[in-house]
Amino acid sequence: MKNPMTNTPTNTEKSTTVRIGLVSISDRASSGIYEDLGIPALESWLSGAISSPFEVVTQLIADESALITQTLIELVDVQRCDLVLTTGGTGPSRRDVTPEATLAAASREMPGFGEQMRQISLRFVPTAILSRQVGALREIDGHSALIINLPGQPKAIAETLEGLKDPDGKVMTPGIFAAVPYCIDLIGGPYMETKDNIVKAFRPKSALKPKA
Repeated sequence: MKNPMTNTPTNTEKSTTVRIGLVSISDRASSGIYEDLGIPALESWLSGAISSPFEVVTQLIADESALITQTLIELVDVQRCDLVLTTGGTGPSRRDVTPEATLAAASREMPGFGEQMRQISLRFVPTAILSRQVGALREIDGHSALIINLPGQPKAIAETLEGLKDPDGKVMTPGIFAAVPYCIDLIGGPYMETKDNIVKAFRPKSALKPKA
């Protein structure tokens, strides 16, 4: 796993490595008042769940709408990320502006991601209905990326990505990441594989490639 801010692929290159942008949005963490937990939680989960090559680009920024939108545009248009995951800033307080900033950078909304995340969280707390996470696509110059807002707490991040399982490991509520690899296929990105014991990527049979 890498964390480069240079050496980005050109518009004409077709990489087999999935490039993932991770954005932690927090006034206090970005100003050094406390340690950011969002990016380490995302990096840890992705390392355990993805079995194909990937690299990450990370950003820790404040809850400023224009800055969030600018960062997402930079990660997609310049850094050429295929997937961007944000954490934080999705509640109802006045400083929680991540969903609006995300949609400002988006070409199309993908509402199913937010709907499923709230369904998962509602299994734990009734205040899940206060969460405003969105999923969206940004499409520019022949390149597309999936952008998803995630919760701010590491435990909730893992639950929404991975889903809920019973004590025997059977999936009770699918996590959103099960749909991510096929979405990236459909928008022209690299083929991503996951570790089935963490989260099993779903693809129709016609879209499956033989495992190496």
